[in-house]
Amino acid sequence: MQAEPTTVQAISKPGFREAFFFWLKLGFISFGGPAGQIGIMHEFVVEQKKWISDSRFLHALNYCMLLPGPEAQQLATYIGWLLHGVRGGLTAGILFVLPSVFILLGLSIVYVTYGSIPWVAALFYGLKPAVVAIVALALFKISKKALVNWLHYVLALLSFVLIYFLNVPFPFIILGAIVLAVALLRFFPDVLQQRTTEQKELENETGYYINASTVLPDTGFSWKKVTTQFAIALLLWIAPFALYYLPLQDYSFWSNLSLFFTKAALVTFGGAYAVLPYVAQVAVEKLNWLSSYQMIDGLALGETTPGPLIMVLAFVGFMAGYNHFSGSLLMGTMGLFATTFYTFLPCFLFILVGAPIVERTKGNARVKAVLSVVTAAVVGVVLNLTVYFGQAVVIREGSGMLDVGYFSLGWIIVSLVAMYRFKVGMIPWIIVSALAGLVMYLLGYYRP
Repeated sequence: MQAEPTTVQAISKPGFREAFFFWLKLGFISFGGPAGQIGIMHEFVVEQKKWISDSRFLHALNYCMLLPGPEAQQLATYIGWLLHGVRGGLTAGILFVLPSVFILLGLSIVYVTYGSIPWVAALFYGLKPAVVAIVALALFKISKKALVNWLHYVLALLSFVLIYFLNVPFPFIILGAIVLAVALLRFFPDVLQQRTTEQKELENETGYYINASTVLPDTGFSWKKVTTQFAIALLLWIAPFALYYLPLQDYSFWSNLSLFFTKAALVTFGGAYAVLPYVAQVAVEKLNWLSSYQMIDGLALGETTPGPLIMVLAFVGFMAGYNHFSGSLLMGTMGLFATTFYTFLPCFLFILVGAPIVERTKGNARVKAVLSVVTAAVVGVVLNLTVYFGQAVVIREGSGMLDVGYFSLGWIIVSLVAMYRFKVGMIPWIIVSALAGLVMYLLGYYRP
């Protein structure tokens, strides 16, 4: 029979091999900060492959936005866990970070050995405007799903105003959204009612391997499982301290580095930009691990590599080891790996312990109403990221004047048209954009 609607049963469970290669590819193409990375995941796992529905995607995203740490990496871990359990979560989370670790290591070694490379910078000159377009398209797609009534639009706008114009910290915005949602549920519950028909909701949930009504095996909460996971995480956290006594020099340096980045990982609410001032204050001014100029250069490297921007901390760890041990590339490499380990270890613990609890709330109408308000606030935060990144790419301050990059502005528009109107794939367009930047350099229109 033709024209028969696709049912959830028609979508089979994705194979682990297929998922593995997607998470690996994502680790290499996850440019654009959290908004771009979340957009890439949404495009693939929801729209193309239909592994999970929008409601489950947003439910997981809401939880990850409440956690300290890189929300896109945690969302990948959560989705990987939904699809293939603990093995899938670890695979997704590790592969999301692993390529950027080695790319950043290579760039860090080049940075301290040879300095900047003009043609490499030119590649990113073309890539950055395309990333802005990717972020903007991700914002558009997420807002279409998350903003379903007038209150959500108002909250998204208010969230943007608070974080962009008034510099209100991200955690306070999310906390305020939760308090507001609870108050509305108590005094004005009708305001939070979803004004969608049951038929529309049903259509939005059909055709997915995992949808709102799917109950997955081995995702239940148990104290035994939680205790085991905490014990393993504690052993993993302690293990490097024992190794510091053996092959590495200066135990106090390595223990201070591990403790500092563990603390930084636990206070990384609101993404990398929220924690970088704290890291810069301690690492630069108090510990003298690197200079303020090197910190700025590290941020530039983090902005132009795939993976979460919090990988800037790995550069700080590299420079700490490199400078403390008198220009040792080996110690710098050890510092980078140690920093990466302690930065992301809590992320896996938060997901593997918390996700089973969060899954139990997916059918709770009151919890869904509260999270819908959080999601609306998150849209405003993503809008802030989009504007911030767009300004950084298009407008450069110099000589007391605003210098507009017309190539960057034009390439953003071209990228939006290519990917939205003509449906050019994201990966091909990333390659085209990088080559466009290289052509501008060869023609003499771009000088790093």
